[in-house]
Amino acid sequence: MAINASTAEDLGTRFLRVRQRTLVLCASLTAEDLQLQSMPDASPGKWHLAHTTWFFEQFVLGHDPHYRPRDAEWNYLFNSYYQSVGPMHARPQRGLLSRPSLDEVRDYRQRIDDRVANLLMHSDDAELATLVELGLHHEQQHQELLLTDIKHAFWCNPLRPGYRAPLAFEATASVVPLRFIDGGEGIVEIGHRGDGFAFDNETPRYRTLLQPHALANRLVTNGEYLAFVREGGYREPALWLSEGWATVQREGWQHPIYWQDDLASEFMLAGMREIDLQEPVCHLSYFEAEAFARWAGARLPTEAEWESAAQGLPVIGNLQQQDRFQPLAAAAGEGLLQMFGDVWEWTSSPYVSYPGFRPLPGALGEYNGKFMCGQWVLRGGSCVTPGDHLRATYRNFFPPHARWQFAGLRLGQDR
Repeated sequence: MAINASTAEDLGTRFLRVRQRTLVLCASLTAEDLQLQSMPDASPGKWHLAHTTWFFEQFVLGHDPHYRPRDAEWNYLFNSYYQSVGPMHARPQRGLLSRPSLDEVRDYRQRIDDRVANLLMHSDDAELATLVELGLHHEQQHQELLLTDIKHAFWCNPLRPGYRAPLAFEATASVVPLRFIDGGEGIVEIGHRGDGFAFDNETPRYRTLLQPHALANRLVTNGEYLAFVREGGYREPALWLSEGWATVQREGWQHPIYWQDDLASEFMLAGMREIDLQEPVCHLSYFEAEAFARWAGARLPTEAEWESAAQGLPVIGNLQQQDRFQPLAAAAGEGLLQMFGDVWEWTSSPYVSYPGFRPLPGALGEYNGKFMCGQWVLRGGSCVTPGDHLRATYRNFFPPHARWQFAGLRLGQDR
């Protein structure tokens, strides 16, 4: 894992900014809101606040062999999946942790922040800086999870409360026509180059062969997906992978998770709203994205095709810092649009290691590598992803049934 060369002061400023951003995202939430766990795949907001703090305590402050944790029992409560660190509380039961209280967790954050900030002011240890940078990107992942998890929790409430005030709504009049743009072919290089931060799963850079292909210039819209729904896409087994069809039948899926049965309204972080047919379709599982692509006579891009197309593009788009937290229509533009932001894009690539992959040493080697089984790669970030957390080589991954993330699709095709 590499990081940008920066001074301790620069890293200290970034540390405080990222940590404060998490608190800002929680500012409108009550203690009751932050206690909710709506399903096993989600976590309470309070747990996110505590776990990200535990990460800095465990891996940054704990880098000093003389450090003693604030409360050793909290290691059990707020460890997520680091088996080599020790046992942990069962993930599906995080919502039962009414104690410690939210005030205690906030105090814990402040105490650890003070210790880490002081350490950064008085240390030029490159290994320490690397650990802090990893911790900040880990925190930004949890900022996104906090928003996706609270959206699911509020959707489970019959009142359909909003996390934020409703946005001014005016349906987009038009969207850029869908067309396919030829991608590169032949041998290309994929993976992190070595400059700036990257997770270990983005390495090493390697060569791969691209067959002739094309990518859609924009994301698939709600209107296009609505046509799939109305034409019986969820009732046609020939469109679905076997496991996907079994999931549709078992779960009773008929449309994207936050769409209402009237197919006219959807649940957003701002509450209920009419579906904008021009906005990118969102909150799809891999199974749904793959079935739609098949119905459309296309396919999902491979992650190598996506990354080859994204290399050199600036990381700009509808991202978390826009504070919209909802995908935007591609109303204008040339070339490949919406490559960053709006929705994570499912690819056809299973989440596996690159040739020559080596996980990080020690407990941090559990961060990514242990999940390289039964997951699929998504690329490009979403409207709740921090912009300075993204890059063209970034590999997100989820199991194929996951729907609560801001995930959609871009079509690909063979040439």
